[in-house]
Amino acid sequence: MRYRRLGRSGPSVSEIGYGAWGIGESAWVGATEDESVRALHRAIDLGVNFVDTARGYGESERIVGRAVRERSGDEVRVATKVPPKNRVWPAPAGLDPAEAFPGEHIRSSLETSLRTSGLDHFDVLQFHVWSDDWLGRGDWLETIAELKQEGKIRLFGVSVNDHEPDSALALVRSGAVDSVQVIYNLFDQAPADALLPACAEHGVGVIVRVALDEGGLTGRITAGTAFPEGDWRNRYFRGDRPAQVEQRVAAIVADLGIEPDEIAEYALRFVLSSPAVSTVIPGMRSVRNVERNTALSDGRPLTADQLAVLAKHRWPRNFYS
Repeated sequence: MRYRRLGRSGPSVSEIGYGAWGIGESAWVGATEDESVRALHRAIDLGVNFVDTARGYGESERIVGRAVRERSGDEVRVATKVPPKNRVWPAPAGLDPAEAFPGEHIRSSLETSLRTSGLDHFDVLQFHVWSDDWLGRGDWLETIAELKQEGKIRLFGVSVNDHEPDSALALVRSGAVDSVQVIYNLFDQAPADALLPACAEHGVGVIVRVALDEGGLTGRITAGTAFPEGDWRNRYFRGDRPAQVEQRVAAIVADLGIEPDEIAEYALRFVLSSPAVSTVIPGMRSVRNVERNTALSDGRPLTADQLAVLAKHRWPRNFYS
């Protein structure tokens, strides 16, 4: 496993991290706690030392905390997120920060996360939505400073609104944030335009989520794909979206001259090709996926020719809407 710095002042983190939304037994159907814990343990065995969870991910904080406490001899960095008090995703324009992240709500959410996980601190506390309108307003920044001083959190980050990487540019340039979590993948390459360069310039860590497009960049989404009842992906991949994804992936496979089941490898290597990226956090609900993804941390970058090919497959769209 290879490691990168999480921002200018952050810790060294595994470039393949662990995204723990899918193990929360809520929006993603099919995970079991025993298998999730086995997957987490295997990830730690293979050098993963960064796990990302959230207060809003069902049982995820509890399960992550259980696994990390069982590995008390290993230094595992855990990040979690505070949901907005008004429960609105993404943050709408013009919203007062007191409606989303008042200080008392931030502190209360963190205390709940600490109790749920059984951990005594989080390495990164992130706001689950963000708006640059909030800079210089509200008491959130003072609360974050207090929580750092109390030792309950190490770093402060934000999870950037879906497909809106420029919505955190002012925050990055302000010096008030240690890390940003952003959607960045073969389809949504927009963060490379301005956000990633700004993070590199200002020493802000970058946590990449949705590197595999919620499964779209695994090669397993086809026109006939169906998900279990109650699985949120039925909405994400509704209508003819699976057919669109299948067509786009087939074009990438053809242009690269690879096998269809290699697309996930190239998708993750594409993300890691950016030196601004600190870690990528694919969801890994099984030991098999852990072993497959962690094996890509081998220092073998994509070639300039391959990156040039992939740059042509940019596909702006928002399946969350």
